[in-house]
Amino acid sequence: EGRINESDMVTVSENSWSQNPLFNGSSLMWIEPGKDVSIEDLQRGIIISSGNDATVAVAEHLAGSEAVFAEMMNTNAEKLGMVDTYYVNSHGLPHPDHVTTARDLAILAKAMINDHPDQYAIYKEREFTYNNIRQYNRNTLMSEDPTVDGLKTGHTEAAGYCLVASAERRGMRLISVVMGTSSTRARKNETRSLLNYGFRFYETSTVFEPMTELEKPRIWKGQEDYVPVGLLDETVLTLPRGKKKHLVTAVEVNNELVAPLAKGDAVGTVTLSLDGETVFHAPVVALVAVEPGGFFARLWDIILMWIASIFST
Repeated sequence: EGRINESDMVTVSENSWSQNPLFNGSSLMWIEPGKDVSIEDLQRGIIISSGNDATVAVAEHLAGSEAVFAEMMNTNAEKLGMVDTYYVNSHGLPHPDHVTTARDLAILAKAMINDHPDQYAIYKEREFTYNNIRQYNRNTLMSEDPTVDGLKTGHTEAAGYCLVASAERRGMRLISVVMGTSSTRARKNETRSLLNYGFRFYETSTVFEPMTELEKPRIWKGQEDYVPVGLLDETVLTLPRGKKKHLVTAVEVNNELVAPLAKGDAVGTVTLSLDGETVFHAPVVALVAVEPGGFFARLWDIILMWIASIFST
């Protein structure tokens, strides 16, 4: 939201000090209390070094306290649709109320990739040096598969070895999430298997071109009697291979569209389903503007609408 810059300096507190007993045995950036560290370095300390100390430093800088920052995280998670996630801290170390799911982590990863491409580029950096300590990216799958460019590893005794990864092949990007594996090797192998499966058995293709007309319903009191409605933008979906032709389209348009109507005004919804499951849902909008008609045209439409209302009741 433009509230911080990479060059901003953060003063390390006792809470975010690497020697905080809370962090014993966990991954760290090795920051020291009283020292100033740039946001840019802290970002890399979190992403590459998995520094739990760095997460607290950023949380306190942004929100004043880690508890307030956790509430900010929860607010953002709710906006993203992460319905099974609740944050208590910034670092993810075990707490009985600190929970998430594989699906919610995939939603978060998608938001990072789509909404913050500059920050996402950091995830594929192989190493980071701070205070003369060089640490290597724990996502070792990136060194074995050049199509993998993120995202994040994690490990606690309670959660096991976890990895949220993303790869792009032939113009299609997939996100995988593995949780609770027994070792770094296991999480890497399970992730590789998931990604290979996804790229083999799924495909990404255009379902609707930009400005696709789905229906042309009646509009009242306008210079035109009918208005094309549909989707302004291209619609791209990732589906099981060969299943695109089995998509079922259902369009619902609001009753009694009345001019004036601007291009892009929502007038209904479109739903795509596959084997009974909804795979896409979006507003249907007016593809052109419709200006009000003349006085007599509008008067005539009022009469017709009144007659139609009588028969509909």
